[in-house]
Amino acid sequence: MEVCSEKCINPDQVKETIKKIPAPEKIEGMAEIFKALSDASRLKIVTVLLVQEHCVCDIAALCRQSESAISHQLRILRALRVVKNRREGKIVYYSLDDDHVRSLIQMSLDHITHSPV
Repeated sequence: MEVCSEKCINPDQVKETIKKIPAPEKIEGMAEIFKALSDASRLKIVTVLLVQEHCVCDIAALCRQSESAISHQLRILRALRVVKNRREGKIVYYSLDDDHVRSLIQMSLDHITHSPV
């Protein structure tokens, strides 16, 4: 079995770890981001934006979805600060919110594509 064969709690290690883990509200926020990224449509949008910024029309074409569907997904991602937008005249461009998001997505991609040692 994959559990301890006897109860062996190490109180010092438990106390040390408690001091270092994120607060419950931060864990909830992280879970919301992972939930949003667990949707294949949203994750595809994010991988498109990993390459470069795009307008909704471009994202819809790249993801083979309607502009309406893409806009809906972008609203969710924007609310979680995964993506941001900027307006240039009548066109709204979307990009990843920051390098943290870029790193998270790139590390996930690297993780699933690396060869086992």
